Amino acid sequence: MSIWWSLHLRREAASVPLARRLLLGTMETAGVDPDTSYDLSLALGEACANAVEHAGEGSAEFRVTAYLDGEKCRIEVADSGPGFPREVARVIARNSLSLDAESGRGLRLIEELADHVHFGNRAGRGGAIVSFDKIVKWRADAPLALTT
Repeated sequence: MSIWWSLHLRREAASVPLARRLLLGTMETAGVDPDTSYDLSLALGEACANAVEHAGEGSAEFRVTAYLDGEKCRIEVADSGPGFPREVARVIARNSLSLDAESGRGLRLIEELADHVHFGNRAGRGGAIVSFDKIVKWRADAPLALTT
């Protein structure tokens, strides 16, 4: 079973819960374990909040794409702002961000909730990309889970 969807959202705070609710509804309908769904929706909320807050004045929207394929869910949030400064990506990658830091806590939370995370910049057009994936646990009565 494979599901994917992509949203183009306005760069405003109201878009964050909208993206989370769509993801949660999709996961619930597919039969994904609620704890896994919640972790992914929380990580998605942090990635969307990052795009809303940091995408820059010239960027009116951002994109969320989610793939649920077999035993993995992959989510990508991309904006067309200035992107991540090099030092931010390096600090996050080393997991050395201080717990009392003024910024970057949402990105660290994504790292804790997901199995694999990538923070990067879009080539050519500019902007930041936050992508993450997690192994999916299915409910016993999942209508769309893989059968063996």
